[in-house]
Amino acid sequence: MRRALLAWYRRWARDLPWRRTRDPYRIWVSEIMLQQTRVETVLPYYERFLAAFPTVRALAASSPASVLRCWQGLGYYTRARNLHRAAQTIVAQRGGRLPESAAEWRNLPGVGRYTANAIASIAAGEAVPVVDGNVQRVLARLFAIRACIDDSATQTRLWQLAEMLLARRAAGAFNQALMELGARICTARRPSCTVCPLRSQCRARAEGLQERLPVRRSKRPPRQVELVAAWVRHAGRLLLVRRPAAGLLAGLWTLPGTEVRDGQPPARVLRASLRQALGIEAEVGERIGLVRHAFSHRRWVVHVYACRLSPRRRPVRAAANMRWVDRAQLGEYALAAVDRKLLALAR
Repeated sequence: MRRALLAWYRRWARDLPWRRTRDPYRIWVSEIMLQQTRVETVLPYYERFLAAFPTVRALAASSPASVLRCWQGLGYYTRARNLHRAAQTIVAQRGGRLPESAAEWRNLPGVGRYTANAIASIAAGEAVPVVDGNVQRVLARLFAIRACIDDSATQTRLWQLAEMLLARRAAGAFNQALMELGARICTARRPSCTVCPLRSQCRARAEGLQERLPVRRSKRPPRQVELVAAWVRHAGRLLLVRRPAAGLLAGLWTLPGTEVRDGQPPARVLRASLRQALGIEAEVGERIGLVRHAFSHRRWVVHVYACRLSPRRRPVRAAANMRWVDRAQLGEYALAAVDRKLLALAR
């Protein structure tokens, strides 16, 4: 099985930039970006991020805002904040020397068992296994595991199987091969069993279970959340506010707004939010439109209203969490995908 998988990988592996290097910094950046994100999406962000922060010292010396701005659109922004914090830890506590073992990598923010093992095996050749979503699927089918793979006992078993299978003298290549197989051949839907290098050893295929495995726990449907946002202009500038430092999309910039509970009048809620949160008296005008945006655990429906400042109070200076921004300056602010949708709609 090891020989067949490694031979397949040598012939069919995609040519990806993080596979052309053994630099642990570059491999670390790629692994963080690839968490819950497709390769095709990551590629342009990876190149742009390394151009902006070519070394761990450059990343550590940067501001959180510049890191988030470079990351904007990639989603799961906690990854970017942890990457930045980890870089600062490496410089402050290790003199800029990157970890060499999986155990050392796991001491850093945002680096769990899978990520630590992936970096250590690929960059340093350490003989440690990996189990990500793709590997879970491959192993569940290969060994016809009928237990729910979300259960802790099944997770333990999957890690044990990955350890057993590991090609210890070529750990980095083998781990990447196993992940590549799951991403391209042993896919979640309609796996390409006829071209799989492990088809003759796969128990799920022998038993006709390949499209029924792995078994996963049922997910709760995303909760729908109604929000209102204000398009406020003053002296040719647009009002942006920074989201709180913790929580969903933390630290990114957006239009001011708030959540609307069932039965609440949107315009009244928005006017009260502007007054209480920002000290702004505004008149809420017509609704410009709405934006829908889905996260893994919730779905936002955001109603955007045109607003103007009350003539009784026209603030000129912005507080720490708000900015009056020229259109040409919008590119300087880190915005999530949903916020770019809001700006596009309002324009």
